[in-house]
Amino acid sequence: MGILLGVSLGLYALFLAVDYRWNWSGVWNYRAEFVRGWFTTLGVSLAAMLVSVVAGFALMAGRRAPFEPLRMLCGGVVEIIRGSPLLVQLLLGYYIVAEALRIGSPLVVGTLLLGVFHAAYLAEIFRGAVESIGASQREAARAVGFDRNQMYRFVIIPQALRRALPGTTGQLVSLLKDSSLLSVIGIEEVVKKVQIMNAATYSALEGYIPLALAYLIVTLPLAHLARRLEGRFAYET
Repeated sequence: MGILLGVSLGLYALFLAVDYRWNWSGVWNYRAEFVRGWFTTLGVSLAAMLVSVVAGFALMAGRRAPFEPLRMLCGGVVEIIRGSPLLVQLLLGYYIVAEALRIGSPLVVGTLLLGVFHAAYLAEIFRGAVESIGASQREAARAVGFDRNQMYRFVIIPQALRRALPGTTGQLVSLLKDSSLLSVIGIEEVVKKVQIMNAATYSALEGYIPLALAYLIVTLPLAHLARRLEGRFAYET
């Protein structure tokens, strides 16, 4: 808390030293649009988080499946998604794939594309956590008579969850910030609203300060919650 206060005071002193005429009346006049855009960002991000976790788990399971074509398919999807920028995937996905499939809602397309993009990264986080469980754990589970499903349910998944938590939290925070790119396909989320506000009020910087604060209001508590969960799930190895 002290570090955050010190950083805030330092930034405030920096703003005072900048030779710029601040005009906050435009930000205040567009406050309703800003709030509307922020709720759009939160809604899309939460839906995309759900998509990313479900799809990430499915891709992880596919990469560990005994059926080789399924492993190759899921591995190829993960590598292709991770190997190209999100901005390119949004443009291609909306203007080509969604157009061919007759999906006309930017919100639906943007949510799915954002979720699938981060699902590829979560799949690797989940896979790394599962594969980090030692072979002795599996052998002990078989020794007490667990089948494959029971072994994953009672032995592997609980331990993998603890190990995947930090990386998963970081990826979900990145998802929230990456939602700012959805403006390229016409979604008026909070960044797009700020750009409209700046253009209408002929201002350059005023809108980006509340924008940064709006993201910090969500990302900082999310990071704090993750640290608390890590401490709660911690155990001695």
